[in-house]
Amino acid sequence: MKQLIEFLKTTVMGGLFVLLPVLLLYLLLSEALGLIVALAGPIADLFPKGTFDKIKHPVAVGLILIMGASFLIGLALRSENGRRLGRWIERMVLGRLPVYKALKSLTTGFAEAEKDGAFKTAVLNSTGGEREIVYIIEDHGDGQYTVLLPWAPAAFSGFVKVVNQNRLEILDANLGDVSRVLSHWGVGIRELLEKKTTDVGSSVDPSEDVSGKGVRR
Repeated sequence: MKQLIEFLKTTVMGGLFVLLPVLLLYLLLSEALGLIVALAGPIADLFPKGTFDKIKHPVAVGLILIMGASFLIGLALRSENGRRLGRWIERMVLGRLPVYKALKSLTTGFAEAEKDGAFKTAVLNSTGGEREIVYIIEDHGDGQYTVLLPWAPAAFSGFVKVVNQNRLEILDANLGDVSRVLSHWGVGIRELLEKKTTDVGSSVDPSEDVSGKGVRR
């Protein structure tokens, strides 16, 4: 009887370890597909009413709308007049929205690890020898930095702290690289740490201003 119970327990646990990641992946994909449709909504509203009422593949259409709008905006920004207009809109309208700078820094951080104005990934060194993956959110200009200590697997939730720059090392990785590792409960951190890291003082522009507040997210 005991052997039967042990057999059932190990079999169920083995299957559970396979099934849970699959279910989590399904939930993440469902959220991502729903987000695509939601983001495409304002673009679809620019078309005549009823244009998309009978579509059978809303995710595909939403993705096409987002890519098409991005292409047209990017094309417009290639001209001097378009860049001038874009800078004016950002300065006079978007830049005054509290969340805009943070979102811009976040999206830029996914594309490039070292680009100015982007959230940067770093290693926070503690006095006890532990090392933690963090996002640099804001430079205070006095040797202090606001950082987010993310949780796993929720890569963009965690605690916000203010730390000295001598405790930080910039990682040669963008937000996408780090969030992917955190979403897998830390699998792959060794490869991230093997990449070249530099002192934060030589990698972060002291005049850089990215949004962040000293509160728990």
